[in-house]
Amino acid sequence: MPHYYKLGNIPHKRHTQYRKPDGKLYSEQLFSTEGFSNDYSLLYHVHPPTTIIGTDEPIDVTPKIAEEKMLKHRSLEGFKVKPEEDYLQSRKPVLVNNDCHIVLAAPQQSMQGYFFKNADADEMIFVHEGSGTLKTIYGDLPFSYGDYLVIPRGTIYQIDFATADNRLFIVESFSPIRFPKRYLSKYGQLLEHSPYCERDIRPPQNLVTMDEAGDFVIKTKKKGQLYSIHYGFHPFDVVGWDGCCYPFAFSIHDFEPITGRVHQPPPVHQTFDANNFVVCSFVPRLYDYHPEAIPAPYNHSNIDSDEVLYYVDGDFMSRKNVTRGMITLHPAGIPHGPHPGAVEKSIGAKETKELAVMVDTFHPLQLTVDALNIENEGYVMSWAE
Repeated sequence: MPHYYKLGNIPHKRHTQYRKPDGKLYSEQLFSTEGFSNDYSLLYHVHPPTTIIGTDEPIDVTPKIAEEKMLKHRSLEGFKVKPEEDYLQSRKPVLVNNDCHIVLAAPQQSMQGYFFKNADADEMIFVHEGSGTLKTIYGDLPFSYGDYLVIPRGTIYQIDFATADNRLFIVESFSPIRFPKRYLSKYGQLLEHSPYCERDIRPPQNLVTMDEAGDFVIKTKKKGQLYSIHYGFHPFDVVGWDGCCYPFAFSIHDFEPITGRVHQPPPVHQTFDANNFVVCSFVPRLYDYHPEAIPAPYNHSNIDSDEVLYYVDGDFMSRKNVTRGMITLHPAGIPHGPHPGAVEKSIGAKETKELAVMVDTFHPLQLTVDALNIENEGYVMSWAE
């Protein structure tokens, strides 16, 4: 999905001899999330990336489903997820289906003593609170508040947090996360009407080659199981790479809102695309400028999608009692819209300072046990207040 990029040292031609100073060959690896049929990168390792020296028994991390079927508006208090020291243990799936898992996390410490690889899903990590560096086989990605970190499945990474208080909103996608097709030229460049461009996409930097032997644990998630696989060499032993498949960062603060004389529909906020779901960014923007415009969104029927809204910061004119980190779920099959009084109150307003991430899924979501533990009961009746 990102444009072509290269970092470090690579040979002049792919699939040709590339030798170390001592005359031995570097080990070439093709990395792609869709076999040989789509974007890929070529990485050059000091040691073969296949040197497994041991394995441990897997741990079951399958989300525990609490409600498989429902037709009721729900709300979750995301910041009620208790912080935990370990990054992987802190990840709590709250809404899931066969296309994606929506996860909340509040890790307190950097990843220590292991690396992580999601072998099933691309990951989109939205940084609500905290800062640090995403360290990968491709190099480093510094991050801070408001950043989306998009990590292709199979990427080996560690997160080094610079802060102890971290809040993450994570989407695991079982299909590649991409830019929406309508933003792209037939050659893959982001077009002029896109709300962001290639200058806003931050690729990895500071590639450091770790030529170390030892026992390196890569915790790998596959089909609901977490496998600890031990390798004989440091996984970040890459001397160079190039291609179009790599992790990147994009800040929600660099998303340029599309506005109009009357209220614009949610697709103008779309940021990423995947199979059977989309991700949208709601950012500070001027309201509609027709003299009789109603800035509040109109009621709409979710007949073919579940709408998940993750509230980040600012005031939300369409909804009462919003807290930071709140999640609302409006399932397909029943209409929803502004809370009572919000429409009249919005008339005459000139701008909004709201910041939110939306995930619309085209197949129903299921609630997990972790979701029920942080639910706002009675939310479904809030339109009657």
